[in-house]
Amino acid sequence: MAAVSYETATRRYPGSDTPAVDALDLEITDGEFLVLVGPSGCGKSTSLRMLAGLEDVDGGAIRIGERDVTDVRPKDRDIAMVFQNYALYPHMTVAQNMGFALTNAGRPREEIARRVGEAAEILDLSALLDRKPRALSGGQRQRVAMGRAIVREPAVFCMDEPLSNLDAKLRVSTRTQIAGLQRRLGVTTVYVTHDQVEAMTMGDRVAVLDRGVLQQCATPRELYSRPVNAFVAGFVGSPAMNLVTVPVSGAARSGAAVSGAAVSLGGVSIPLPRVAHSGSVTVGIRPEDLRPAGEGVDGLEIVVDVVEELGADAYVYGTLRASSTAAAADGTALIARVDPRTPPERGASLRLVPDPDRTHLFDGESGARLA
Repeated sequence: MAAVSYETATRRYPGSDTPAVDALDLEITDGEFLVLVGPSGCGKSTSLRMLAGLEDVDGGAIRIGERDVTDVRPKDRDIAMVFQNYALYPHMTVAQNMGFALTNAGRPREEIARRVGEAAEILDLSALLDRKPRALSGGQRQRVAMGRAIVREPAVFCMDEPLSNLDAKLRVSTRTQIAGLQRRLGVTTVYVTHDQVEAMTMGDRVAVLDRGVLQQCATPRELYSRPVNAFVAGFVGSPAMNLVTVPVSGAARSGAAVSGAAVSLGGVSIPLPRVAHSGSVTVGIRPEDLRPAGEGVDGLEIVVDVVEELGADAYVYGTLRASSTAAAADGTALIARVDPRTPPERGASLRLVPDPDRTHLFDGESGARLA
């Protein structure tokens, strides 16, 4: 086992004007489960492949433990890779697939059988060792791919969207198994996914990337409660955070009006911090932090477009209607969580107010969080 560090690691593909990964600085502690997440094309898979040695590093360095592996061949890095498509040999049995790397390395048969047996017991594959991959379900194939990585006893696991080929129900159970297995083995793990729910439920820490640049690396709770910028705020959370940009001076916009050192949103005054900012502020509100307006409060008038009923929760997707208290253009999209026992009908009108203690403020131009 070992720590991993990216030291201003950069990857630039030939013919591209911008780096796929731009000066990535990231420390992953020994035994940590770190998840790389972000939109398509953000550089998360490239970052993982740089660690595995499958992509060149054009600048900076990558270390595993105390060893600089920037120019080390993949097979000499002491890592094990778990791929999206399982990459199992169809003509081999489960046992042969799991022990292939050890066989290639010339390990004794007794050692291979022992390590394959131990991994199979951990993954509940003992009864399947003589089967071929075609006789396995998707979840079983993924466990075989995990077993192949485990038997190598590597310093680092690299997992590139290993659950993306599974159905929704199987993804939930398998991600729980992978997280529990990693904590049991204590092996440093770097896990790539585009699914933020996977990221938030599995990782000790989550690193959010955008256009090759690391935006924030923190615990799931900190990412959710204190995003460092508007991009992270809008990306982390399901449904996404509502983001409304408000000019600090001049006419109001998107359902909000500026009054001195405070922003008035739906009749609720939100003080602005005494820090330098551009001419506008982006107000962020989670869907669960919008509540029905009380008596005497105008609130934000929402026209319901879609009601998403999920059993224990219900979400309203609607558009903001300009009111007498907040002159604004109609049509700003907002999402709110509502009582699942009495959800509104499509086309209904709701009046909601934000919780002033749970709003987030970002600079309107740079997107940086205002402390």
